[in-house]
Amino acid sequence: MRALDPSKTYLITGGAGFIGFHLSKSLLEKGAKVIGFDNMNDYYDVKLKEDRLEILDSYENYSFLRGNLGDNADVFRAFQEFRPQIVVNLGAQAGVRYSIDNPAAYMESNMMGFFHVLEACRFFPVEHLVYASSSSVYGGNDKVPFSTADQVDEPVSLYAATKKSNELMAHAYGKLYHIPVTGLRFFTVYGPFGRPDMAYFKFTKKILAGEPIQIYNQGDMYRDFTYIDDIVRGVENILCNPPAENKKGVRYKLYNIGNNKPVKLMEFVETLERCLGREAKKEYLPMQPGDVYQTYADVSDLMQDYDFKPDTSIGEGLQKFVDWYRAYYGEKNE
Repeated sequence: MRALDPSKTYLITGGAGFIGFHLSKSLLEKGAKVIGFDNMNDYYDVKLKEDRLEILDSYENYSFLRGNLGDNADVFRAFQEFRPQIVVNLGAQAGVRYSIDNPAAYMESNMMGFFHVLEACRFFPVEHLVYASSSSVYGGNDKVPFSTADQVDEPVSLYAATKKSNELMAHAYGKLYHIPVTGLRFFTVYGPFGRPDMAYFKFTKKILAGEPIQIYNQGDMYRDFTYIDDIVRGVENILCNPPAENKKGVRYKLYNIGNNKPVKLMEFVETLERCLGREAKKEYLPMQPGDVYQTYADVSDLMQDYDFKPDTSIGEGLQKFVDWYRAYYGEKNE
């Protein structure tokens, strides 16, 4: 396994996003040159994205391009100007539930946007393309833990379908144009500077405001929560290690990055209550459309290839998030 090479130029789409910000910051701290690419859309509070960028802009080796993945010219401009050796595609329209109400956003960003990234990698050859997939591709699979060898042909949301499509597109481009490609199925990533649309963030805001939180499927759900620092370490291990050719002559690999330890929703809520020092008002509701009962990552490939697996406990990770939330939003523990 090769160590991360700080002499490379890394292009990170979705660079102002949650994972993009943390990965960029870690790479910059190691001395790498990082190019951020983001359209700064208002899916959630743009100020959060602007504050992330303000931190990244303080690094000498950071450059930011405001552009839209759905615009081929914007994407090609980034590749032509900076000639990145390693590309990390994190730019996408996120969220399972939002895809039910706004499907067009997913087709533009996740499908056309990823197509434009693949085309750019074709015409401006790169050493490695790493892209974000999602645990959502496993849909309602009953077999656990979820393995990358499992069939994932029954998505239960358009978001999941776009991520599965990305995997197929990446494989095709890897085969046709000899692009080394690695896909990463992330499992419920959380932590400081996270996404306000995710449950842990919304729960924190409502608990501190004394408002009820919505608990779906009567709390009978499990999630493989993965702390952001573990995600970043996992991605950095992979960046400078493009896959070898498989038996079919394609340099293509998929990994799960998850904590390998599902947490029941009610245990998660109780842990968050302890971290906040507040008891939540709870509203119990049925399962939402597009949601799944459980996620559970098999990370044996990650362990075999990189001797690494995420290991931050939900208690430790949520406490770090709560501490950041209070500092960022000025919330005090009463």
